[in-house]
Amino acid sequence: MSIEAYPVLPLKDLVIFPKMVVPLFVGRQKSIFALEEALKHNGKIILLTQKNDKENEPKSKDLYKVGILANVLQLLKLPDGTVKILVEGTERVKINGEVEGRKYLMAFTKEFKSISNSDHELLKNSVISEFEKYVQMSEKIPTEALATILNMKSEDDICDIISSHLIIGYKEKQKILEESSLRKRLELIFETIEHEISLLKLENKIKKRVKDQMDKTQKEYFLNEQMKAIRQELDGADENGVDEVKELEEKIKNINFTKEARDKALYELKKYKNTNAMSPEAGIIRNYLDWLTSIPWGEKTEISSDLIAAMKLLDKEHYGLKEVKERIIEYLAVQQRVSKIKGSILCLVGPPGVGKTSLGKSIAKTTGRNFVRMSLGGVKDESEIRGHRRTYVGAMPGKIVQSMKKAKSSNPLFLFDEVDKLGSDWRGDPSSALLEVLDSEQNDTFSDNYLEIDYDLSDVMFVCTANSLNMPAPLLDRMEIIRIAGYTEDEKIQIAKRHLIKKQMSEKGLKKTEFSIDSSAIQEIIRYYTREAGVRGLEREISKIARKAIKQILTGEKRVPIKITKKKVEEYLGVRKLSFGQLEKKNIVGVTTGLAWTSVGGVTLQVEAVLIPGKGGISMTGQLGDVMKESVKAAEMYIKSNVKKLGIKEDVLKTKSIHVHVPEGATPKDGPSAGVTMVTSLVSALTGKAVRRDVAMTGEITLRGRVLPIGGLKEKMLAAKQVGINTVIIPKGNVKDLKEVPENIKKGLEIIPVDHISKVLENALEK
Repeated sequence: MSIEAYPVLPLKDLVIFPKMVVPLFVGRQKSIFALEEALKHNGKIILLTQKNDKENEPKSKDLYKVGILANVLQLLKLPDGTVKILVEGTERVKINGEVEGRKYLMAFTKEFKSISNSDHELLKNSVISEFEKYVQMSEKIPTEALATILNMKSEDDICDIISSHLIIGYKEKQKILEESSLRKRLELIFETIEHEISLLKLENKIKKRVKDQMDKTQKEYFLNEQMKAIRQELDGADENGVDEVKELEEKIKNINFTKEARDKALYELKKYKNTNAMSPEAGIIRNYLDWLTSIPWGEKTEISSDLIAAMKLLDKEHYGLKEVKERIIEYLAVQQRVSKIKGSILCLVGPPGVGKTSLGKSIAKTTGRNFVRMSLGGVKDESEIRGHRRTYVGAMPGKIVQSMKKAKSSNPLFLFDEVDKLGSDWRGDPSSALLEVLDSEQNDTFSDNYLEIDYDLSDVMFVCTANSLNMPAPLLDRMEIIRIAGYTEDEKIQIAKRHLIKKQMSEKGLKKTEFSIDSSAIQEIIRYYTREAGVRGLEREISKIARKAIKQILTGEKRVPIKITKKKVEEYLGVRKLSFGQLEKKNIVGVTTGLAWTSVGGVTLQVEAVLIPGKGGISMTGQLGDVMKESVKAAEMYIKSNVKKLGIKEDVLKTKSIHVHVPEGATPKDGPSAGVTMVTSLVSALTGKAVRRDVAMTGEITLRGRVLPIGGLKEKMLAAKQVGINTVIIPKGNVKDLKEVPENIKKGLEIIPVDHISKVLENALEK
């Protein structure tokens, strides 16, 4: 066995076999020096494959130990410094020792010949047969390779030639190169070819499937085009037996379009006929025609004219609200006589939970109109009302047209819920878009951006609901405001008995023989567990009791029937959450009870004033708004200009400062109606006279001491009644509003109308 030393050329992701002639590009300096050294000694060089092809400076451990001894046939230096060579593999060699060298790599080799202990003729023939199949299936292997192998006798040479042509990774090739047993080498090649053939079969199968699918799609496209052409020629049916165009024509013919709408529909239909069915434009036109033919055009429901039946239905579904019902019936009576909706739009304004939305449903039921509701809470995009133009992707009509499609008639009752919650931003102002909808003088030609034609909304009965009148003036101008104040305690008890308890028993599956709540228990819930203008919280508490009752019945905790009395309320709802009718135990200096209106009803407001050492002036706390701060300033100026009349010592104003606080500091408070309350607290603090604890007041103050009228009188008096106030001071200008306050609220209250602050102080301060 001869051992000789040769220069080493490391190869990246490439394995060379004997008999292979391969061009190589060499760029590493060490490799170039190795080539130069090889050319000095008969052009022989060892080709070793790197284990990691990303290593730029491979060492002995980074190279496989079995490689090829090759002859360098040609060498050409290129302008960029790299070298192009042509090498021919001669024999397999094994490295003896380490591969090392500073300028270039050098290694000693020893022969590496195949070991053969038996005849491999049968295995050799099998390998050649499999390789023949592989060549026929693969487009990357030249057929000359097969001819070369068939003329060879040496099994080693056959292995080398076949291995060099296999399209596999360099690690798999290295494994074949390193195998010393000829039999195992042939078996390894056979297995590799078999595996590659199975992959090629799968690849060809996928290619065929893709090709077939493409051919099918192309075929379907041409057939569809031919069918379309035939239909146009013969005016025949589509593949489902229905002529789409004829169907649309029939729809357009039978719909009671306006002239403008009919012309537009026929124009779009003509465009649709001449548009390629596969183009996006066809889908857009079809979608437009679907919308145009699905919204109601002149399809009206019969309007009920029986006002007596309407009154009975309103009384049945809503307890109380006498004035509201009267105004609704008047409104319906006028519409019945003139048979056309003209004039203002009804707007039901009141706190949450008083039945505004359900009133709208009842109006629809009494008139025989279809009911459709649209919530405007949080709507900021004008396109929600008017729709998008068809140029936008996925464009649709606005909510008005969409809701008309749901209504299925052109004269429904359309409820705009929470109209005061409309917003506006960079996408437009939806409240301005509503102006055209709600104006009876122009809504017969409402224009939706998507439809691009006028749509008649004049037969629609619009009803709006809101918690407050905080909305744009032009929108408010188109509405007739119907105020729904909060319910009195008696009304809440009746509503609970007639509606809420029955509804909750039905929802929870409770029978009349199993469960009941008496009036005293309802009163207990109203007074000590809810504080609201409506009845939503009351219904929630009744629901809680009903849930616990059904649990007790099913688990056998209690026997039926379960009767909820005043004493049992705490067992079901826990300890009392609120106080009721609890006034201060004694009259206090500087503490006055005011009356305020909020979006959830009336509330009582404590205003506190104290004297502190200082140099005069007033400080304020309690999250007061700008208007309320101005009321404090106006009160201060009135007091300073009337010091002697009010009995205040002048030195007090110079040596003392006043601090005004309104409790519940986390809640923002604003409005001018706290003016008289501020003056009373300040005068009480400055004179040392206590304020009567059973007196509540409301009214705006001027610098001359005049008391001006305020709003929300009914809600404020209801709040006073709920906390046990005996005397209410109101502006004289609000006396006319007392007619709208129910008798059961006024009963037991001493109402004192005043026009000047002096009369307020006379009745509010201790003598």
